[in-house]
Amino acid sequence: MTRLLVLAVLSVAAFAQQPLRIIAIGAHPDDCDIGMGGTAALFAQMGHKVKFLSVTNGDAGHHEMGGGALAKRRRAETLEVARRLGIEYDVLDNHDGELSPNYEVRKQIIRKIREWNADVVIGPRINDYHPDHRYTGMLVQDAAYMVVVPNVAPDTPPLRKNPVFLYFQDRFQKPQPFKPDIVVAIDETYEKKVDALDAHVSQMYEWLPWVDGILDQVPKDPVARKDWLRDKRRRPTTPAVREGAEKWYGKDSAGRFQQFESFEIAEYGKQPDEAEIRRLFPMLKK
Repeated sequence: MTRLLVLAVLSVAAFAQQPLRIIAIGAHPDDCDIGMGGTAALFAQMGHKVKFLSVTNGDAGHHEMGGGALAKRRRAETLEVARRLGIEYDVLDNHDGELSPNYEVRKQIIRKIREWNADVVIGPRINDYHPDHRYTGMLVQDAAYMVVVPNVAPDTPPLRKNPVFLYFQDRFQKPQPFKPDIVVAIDETYEKKVDALDAHVSQMYEWLPWVDGILDQVPKDPVARKDWLRDKRRRPTTPAVREGAEKWYGKDSAGRFQQFESFEIAEYGKQPDEAEIRRLFPMLKK
């Protein structure tokens, strides 16, 4: 084997061993946890790098408190999530409920994707009930090509490769339903996902139950309320998700799993083939 061939083989091996870098972007400080807490835990325990980014500070998401006090509380909750999942968590200082897809916020997101040197970027689709969710989806789409353009946000070096952009799973049907292109079984880390959601006390046990009119159903005891949360957050497996699981894990193996997180490949950014998806999601065992 020639010296050049040896160096080439070593270079490929070193590339394969580098930790993957995933950034998930949500509108609020609990959105990424809901969308991919279990998958993030899988990446982290495999030695890969994950960052959650909240585009707003969550300062409107409560029925009894708000403003700076709520933003500070929710920021503290994200730090606890980061500790529990073994990831990083950033929160941008944009007001909850007031987000718009403007150039300044787009540049914030471009910088974060570049700074993370992301291999994969995950965000919401633009059809959603919440305007912050819709506009976060639009902002991420608008950043997808611009992360490689040097003259956009020139204070941060551009990426030399375009990441793969994905969407979180959602339930919305119009103008088209979510397509589960990538399906990750999270039974192994579902408890870690529950741990992450449990850290968002202001949301999981206060604000969201109040909005849903079920605040009186939340147990007072911390152990009992976590059991309640564990059951409430189990996601039903749709036929499309089950079919996707069978594609990635095989029919026999997929049948043993109960909990999944799914992702749709965006038309923006790098378009991965099956081999690339398996490289970027190494938990998808053949």
